[in-house]
Amino acid sequence: MTEVPEPSSLAAELSVRELADVPAVEVITRAAVMLMSAAAEKLGLSADDPDDSPHRDLDEARRLITGLAGLVTASAEYLGPHAGPVRDGLKSLQLAFREASAAPEEPGKGPGEKYTGPVW
Repeated sequence: MTEVPEPSSLAAELSVRELADVPAVEVITRAAVMLMSAAAEKLGLSADDPDDSPHRDLDEARRLITGLAGLVTASAEYLGPHAGPVRDGLKSLQLAFREASAAPEEPGKGPGEKYTGPVW
């Protein structure tokens, strides 16, 4: 008798097979988009008034933006036509972080700027 896999293991096996078919640039881009979306939420950018967003957490946003900056910097040569829009999104988040901060760091000291350089 053949053993039927658990639904969760079947889904995991299927997703691993599907992931094997996805080009690296798409995996990197998807990861960047996820980091951007999470950082935007932590900055409160989805709320009408970001200052009143219940999801606003600048410490978490800093971590996400720094992770995004490292990913973008390390993989820029592989992103091809996606590099520009991803960099622009990163820069927008870095500027939004500076604007949201009560005491913004000087240029070059903000989240991810050790990888991207100063953001103006």
